[in-house]
Amino acid sequence: MGAAFVSRLGPIFTSQAALVACGTGVLLVAVPNVHVAVLGALLIGVGYGPITPASSAMLARTTPPARYALVFSIKQTGVPLGGALAGLMIPTALARWGSMGALGQVTAVCLLGIALAELIRRDLDVHRDRTAPAPSLDSLLRPVRFVLGHEVLRKLALCSMVFSGVQVCLTSYIVSFLSSDLRWTLIAAGVGSAVAQGAGIFGRVIWGVAADRWSDARVVLLGLAWAMGLCGLALGATNPATHSAAILALLVVYGATAIGWNGVFLATAASRVPLQQAATATSGCLFFTYFGVVVTPPLFGAAASALGGLGIGYVLLAIPVAWTVWSLHRADWTR
Repeated sequence: MGAAFVSRLGPIFTSQAALVACGTGVLLVAVPNVHVAVLGALLIGVGYGPITPASSAMLARTTPPARYALVFSIKQTGVPLGGALAGLMIPTALARWGSMGALGQVTAVCLLGIALAELIRRDLDVHRDRTAPAPSLDSLLRPVRFVLGHEVLRKLALCSMVFSGVQVCLTSYIVSFLSSDLRWTLIAAGVGSAVAQGAGIFGRVIWGVAADRWSDARVVLLGLAWAMGLCGLALGATNPATHSAAILALLVVYGATAIGWNGVFLATAASRVPLQQAATATSGCLFFTYFGVVVTPPLFGAAASALGGLGIGYVLLAIPVAWTVWSLHRADWTR
């Protein structure tokens, strides 16, 4: 429903409302009651959804088309940077003030974001339409129908479902893979995970520059898909005897591609439609993106359990990635 909120409330006010939902949800998760915690988790999800459509609507209006991929990619670095901020902030606060105090700090950061956004709300919410329809079931389905009816957006959305699945399997399972399958210590496995995440931050900017300056977005996305698939195959072929430096080098490439694709994808989705439809296109595409986040990890875990190791799971990820290569290659990008 992010697109409907953006049209009616404006992208900044929508972002502020999303931060209110996230901050409240974080506090509720800290309450030692499962029912309250579930409500908090739902509120966090409600707040998480509209942020990207809102930012895409803002950036589409304020970014020169020649810099779309770079600017969207820089914006997307906020995701791993936010994770790094949480990793630095939460453990210390948890030890000092307990869970409620630590999560209260996260809510304080949300409040700070709301206050800072107020400084630019008047300028960037100028295109809000107070007469736009309120969010409804129809507004929930409209962005999905819009994407399914647009050939390039449809291919991008389905490819993002695969890419997001690869990304979350890499970030969620890599420590377990390194420690259990390759017998690294937990500290070393944590370093390996940090290497992949750090490469993803730089990858998001590098691929944005590449898409804007040296190639078109489809070529970049095709290259990233090829690299993801090959990295999955290579990671599955490693064993405890494989030199750690080679594995870390592989994680750099895997992280840079499997974590670094988002900015180019979002910029491409926004650039294929008129400015006023950027939020709708992004909302519809992200419906499929988040579907990949939800569905892929349990399938990956089930396959790894059934076949005797996480490495085979990374190998199997190459199959849907190969489909994305075929799909992106066949899409009619001239329409």
